[in-house]
Amino acid sequence: MINTENAVVLLIDVQGKLAQKVVGSEELHQKVAQLLRGCEHFDVPVVWVEQLPEKLGATTSALADLMPNNTPIAKHTFSAFAEPQVEQMLNSLNRKQVILCGIETHICVYQTACDLLRQHYHVHLVTDATSSCHPAHHQSGIAMMQQHGAWITVVEALLFEWQQHAGGSDFKAFLSLIK
Repeated sequence: MINTENAVVLLIDVQGKLAQKVVGSEELHQKVAQLLRGCEHFDVPVVWVEQLPEKLGATTSALADLMPNNTPIAKHTFSAFAEPQVEQMLNSLNRKQVILCGIETHICVYQTACDLLRQHYHVHLVTDATSSCHPAHHQSGIAMMQQHGAWITVVEALLFEWQQHAGGSDFKAFLSLIK
């Protein structure tokens, strides 16, 4: 089970024109936004990275606006974990369950997952909050990460896992995340 006390979300490269070109761009944005709202609700930290932002552009405003107290980390490597600042931040948070979302599934998300797994993190890939420019690349990336030991989930399953129970005012607030 993914525990809110031990989890961190790593948002990878949903930026610039590429964020509009990936398969299911609109749904990707909706699912990442839903996940980010869930992080706020459950107090799960988000580490946010951008690939070469000076060339590829910034994170789409619809997502950046959901993280007003957070600053993106610029990266030049495909793997976010290969960026020293990301590794330091994850180490300082001392959370071993890393939840991955972003683009592209078969490149930056995949290489990040492999590096995290090598360092004994528990990697959870949120498949409906990841994408690539071609459906086959997205599916291939998912399969490769699963073969390496990543757990596969979707946003709604993850949020219900964090919630753990029904009833009460907290559950009503939670349901607003799902709708």
